[in-house]
Amino acid sequence: MTLPEKPLLKPFLLLLSLSLLLLLPLVDPSFRRSSSPSTTPAAPAAGAATPLLRIRPGYHSYDDYIKHQLNKTLDPRLRRLWATRDWDRKVLVFARFFSDLKSQGLLSNASRALCIGARLGQEVAALHRVGVADAVGMDLVPSPPLVAAGDFHAQPFPDASFDFEFSNVFDHALYPDRFVAEIERTLRPGGVAVLHVALHRRGDKYSANDLFAVDGVLGLFKQSDLVRVSKVDGFGLDTEVVLRKKKRPSQR
Repeated sequence: MTLPEKPLLKPFLLLLSLSLLLLLPLVDPSFRRSSSPSTTPAAPAAGAATPLLRIRPGYHSYDDYIKHQLNKTLDPRLRRLWATRDWDRKVLVFARFFSDLKSQGLLSNASRALCIGARLGQEVAALHRVGVADAVGMDLVPSPPLVAAGDFHAQPFPDASFDFEFSNVFDHALYPDRFVAEIERTLRPGGVAVLHVALHRRGDKYSANDLFAVDGVLGLFKQSDLVRVSKVDGFGLDTEVVLRKKKRPSQR
């Protein structure tokens, strides 16, 4: 199979304009808060915060949160790094992760796969490399042909769209319960979700939550069964969580 070419770097201003135009219809109105600096910072969705999962304060509106995330996504220095020096290394590591999942029967060449928070699409390229042809990434800023525009709090995909979903950006979710609910909504019954997370370690300045124990994320999955939790060395993330959506989901 011929892999798609590495995405070309786009001019910063073009990316910024395109991302803001595409993002506006994707943001769920229920997330919006007043943008006045005097308002109370946005609170996490009900039930999201627990002693094992802390939501970071400081955002006066959901738009403030999105703009902060875009500062990283659109940083021209980082995008250049992701597309050049980091590209082959990350594709190789992700391909190893996905090969292991295939050997365990959790992923197959016939799977329709989604990579959440895929930036330029290294994860998608890795899926293609291991034989999973029907794969797409999603990020705030699109990077065709590998990554479509989307907000992981409100995925732009119909229910039961995917057999497999992967993400290593759980710590960037301001509303972790929405993040998880969207995974369960867009997974088909029997589909597999794989998260790479960090425990007991504060993330970077773009992280929106801190996870202190794996139960902090497991408790958010209402329609899935735990397959396993294992150690992983994934670009600063140390724990792999694998879940399978129930064949007959229970009522929430």
